[in-house]
Amino acid sequence: MTLATTSMPSPVGTLTLVAGDTGLVAILWEKDQPGRVAIGISQEDADHPVLRETERQLGAYFAGRLTAFDLPLDFRGTPFQKQVWSALLTIPFGETRSYAEIARQVGRPTAFRAVGAANGRNPISIVAPCHRVIGMSGGLTGFAGGLEAKALLLALEGHAPAPSARQASLPF
Repeated sequence: MTLATTSMPSPVGTLTLVAGDTGLVAILWEKDQPGRVAIGISQEDADHPVLRETERQLGAYFAGRLTAFDLPLDFRGTPFQKQVWSALLTIPFGETRSYAEIARQVGRPTAFRAVGAANGRNPISIVAPCHRVIGMSGGLTGFAGGLEAKALLLALEGHAPAPSARQASLPF
């Protein structure tokens, strides 16, 4: 199956949106690492209804007019990854969780490193808010879009990161 793509400018750089027949498959960063998200064959289609709606909702989010996305999502990953990504969707706008909290939420309290790895492969960044997952100390940790983008997204949501937020730390 060929996926549809389009790109959009944003305050965190150009985002590439990817959709299939059943929903949004990915939001990729301008400087995304090759292979971080395996999406298969895609072609440009700015008229795809899911992509148009995703672009509209992201625009409203970045303008401060949207606090919750309402999009069909088509997560593609392992059962554990999908469980972690679903847990991300439960983090309210303006709040954060630690990797350990997510591990407990998915019923694997000692799997915080595996949660960190799954979080790092989250294909639908921003909508499935992996930027809301921070280190136990409150500091920002690795993020596919870069720590500056993570800080910007959290600031947009009214969450002030800890003073050490601009320094990478261990995710637990």
